[in-house]
Amino acid sequence: DPSDIGHVNAHGTGTRLNDAMEATALTAVFGQAPPPVTAPKGVLGHLMGAAGAAEAVVAALSARDGLVPPVANHEDGDPEHPLDIVTVAPRRVRPGAAVLSNSFGFGGHNAGLVIAPHRLEVAEP
Repeated sequence: DPSDIGHVNAHGTGTRLNDAMEATALTAVFGQAPPPVTAPKGVLGHLMGAAGAAEAVVAALSARDGLVPPVANHEDGDPEHPLDIVTVAPRRVRPGAAVLSNSFGFGGHNAGLVIAPHRLEVAEP
């Protein structure tokens, strides 16, 4: 259920068309009050085929810690897509909230992965 999502780990390519399409999809799912949004590509760069895996790791750590990392190099939002983009500093989210991690790839390999923190277990070394 959309209300279970505490934040979105967007694919966030930093391109006008792709980001607008993702924002449109998020608005369709969450309405005019979407959860906080982050995107790690500004820090990690675009890792091409490994981007989805890296983004899933960021989302899993965020879900586990209840902390949303800020988007790097983001200046202004898009008035047509009122997303709550996390900037400047990390933000806490409600305990137990799931994370939606979007991953879009060449050739239509697109997926949304929901990570629920109460199901994450950390193995002891």
